[in-house]
Amino acid sequence: MKKAVFFDIDGTLIDIREGHTKLTPRVKEAIGRLRQAGHYAFIASGRPLAYLDEELMQPGMFNGFVLMNGAFVLADGKVLNDQPLPKETVQEIVGLCEQHDVQYVLEGREKVYLRPEFEQVKRFYVGIDVSLKNFVWDFQLEDIEVYKMEFVCDNPGGNGLFDKLLNWPGLTGLMDPAHLKNMELYATAVTKGTGIEHALEKLGLPREQSFAFGDGLNDLEMMDTVGTALVMGNGQPELKEKADFIVPTVAEDGVAYGVEHYILGGEG
Repeated sequence: MKKAVFFDIDGTLIDIREGHTKLTPRVKEAIGRLRQAGHYAFIASGRPLAYLDEELMQPGMFNGFVLMNGAFVLADGKVLNDQPLPKETVQEIVGLCEQHDVQYVLEGREKVYLRPEFEQVKRFYVGIDVSLKNFVWDFQLEDIEVYKMEFVCDNPGGNGLFDKLLNWPGLTGLMDPAHLKNMELYATAVTKGTGIEHALEKLGLPREQSFAFGDGLNDLEMMDTVGTALVMGNGQPELKEKADFIVPTVAEDGVAYGVEHYILGGEG
């Protein structure tokens, strides 16, 4: 029977903290072998489409994408889930950002929206090899659909705003634990897990035939959803508790190891 495999990006396929911003040849080969064997491969990421590297968008590499933590799901070019945040919520939060001197990014389906004066945010994305070609600088807030928001501030906690956002009804998020100066925010109603459920329903596959690779706290629901949870050696302790198997780190080609040993096994 065919299998569906879901791959997180940051800390799983690549590791931007360690400067590993591209897939290694061994990982690319493993995903290629997976596809050649007739199985399905999906990206499952907090990133929007605009942040995906060109190598992840190559024809034939992935069957689909679970993006912005499940708010937008694509399979074979068809939209399976499309759940933007309420516009009034986005507008209220943007107003609070301006009051608290917090820079923000608004993530849409195919584009992301950023005020041109937010130089700190620009530098951050350039530093992690995210192309700015899909950034829109001139926009009217009321005219765009926003699925996820990200924030940057020089001061830990966003001058008191981040805690307020984490307690916002209907929303959840993650703050960078290293320095508390970055945060992302999204709806509690969607997760990578709900996105995967949409994909499996479309494919007609049972949960038992699904696998996921991840490392972070936004992968918790994903690991509860799939049949086999594969957690990176560099993963968070809370996620490792949910692992069926712990694979090597990104630097050690953990994804390739997991595909070779736990998914393809004796196939081919």
